[in-house]
Amino acid sequence: MELRYGLNPQQEPAYTAPVTPGRWPVRLLHGEPSFINMLDALNSWQLVREAGRALGRPAAASFKHVSPAGAAVSGVVDEVAAELHGVAGHEVGALAGAYLRARDADPRSSYGDFAAVSHPVDAELAELLTGMVCDGIIAPGYAPGAVERLSKKKNGRFLIMEADDSFVPPGEETREVFGLRLTQRRDDVELSAELLGHGGDVLPAEAAADLVLGLAVLRYTQSNSVCYVRDGVTLGIGAGQQSRVDCTRLAGAKADAWWLRRHPKVRALSFRPGIRRQDRINWRIRFIEGDLTPDEEGRLAEALAAPAGEFTADERARWMRRLDRVAFASDGALPFRDNVDHARRHGVRYIAEPGGSIRSDEVGQACRQHGITLARTGLRLFHH
Repeated sequence: MELRYGLNPQQEPAYTAPVTPGRWPVRLLHGEPSFINMLDALNSWQLVREAGRALGRPAAASFKHVSPAGAAVSGVVDEVAAELHGVAGHEVGALAGAYLRARDADPRSSYGDFAAVSHPVDAELAELLTGMVCDGIIAPGYAPGAVERLSKKKNGRFLIMEADDSFVPPGEETREVFGLRLTQRRDDVELSAELLGHGGDVLPAEAAADLVLGLAVLRYTQSNSVCYVRDGVTLGIGAGQQSRVDCTRLAGAKADAWWLRRHPKVRALSFRPGIRRQDRINWRIRFIEGDLTPDEEGRLAEALAAPAGEFTADERARWMRRLDRVAFASDGALPFRDNVDHARRHGVRYIAEPGGSIRSDEVGQACRQHGITLARTGLRLFHH
């Protein structure tokens, strides 16, 4: 299959071919993918397939630059996400709901995403996607008419790929870098709640499911990575940082933004007619972050139908204290207790990490001090 270009437009030609001749894991139904599109499609499909199988529920992911901006399983679409997309949350189907929840995890980053779902795309999801800025989708099938409906997006440039749900990848993976061929065994350890029983503490079923979703997310997120999850939705994903505590803080800030978007003062922001959905999303997040430049202050005032008013530090702090029951997963061992201390600031009550660092005892002690249930999986999930 010829690709539009490689990682960058100057990297031509580019193409892909199956490792086993004639055995394709995916099929292109519409569009012309680039190298990055293919990486997004293959990573996101593996994530939702594993999460869906492990949790027995439809799963969805919103990918940007080879890492998920958000991921979720089916569940309640809350009032904030439903209002944003003009839907009745209680009426949204399981698959469409999973994608709305995944995209709402970090809606600023999900602008122009690559979508993935674990089940065939139905008419409802196809209709929702037509109104979103999204570059493509991968799924194991499509309802009649869905491909035709989606193929009209982006002036006919929307990518539509079909995954072979029965495909079993080779046992070895190979990559060529600077004249060297690197080969490793594929990481095929099955993700399940059984991995969470090594610490001795008993996890509530809901927390175990959230941690399993977190592990699936981390397996296909650029390392170092951590993930905050609550009620089957990722609240914040920290990807590709050289310091793990930087991942924890970055993802924690995203989790805070997700929660603060539900504050009555943020929900009350009234925008003038004609302000685009993505602009409303971005302005709400900037209002939450609070460090607007003078130019942004002026443009926000122009976008609003009524003054925003002040969102005080005390109001933020009181609202943040209500965030609880958050699960936190790490792809590698927590090297210091600072990760636990920071995670607790964002409502974390459950942690899953491989364990095995030289300060594991200190990490465990920090969890006990904060009332956090710790599960040590013994499984590192680095992804590069």
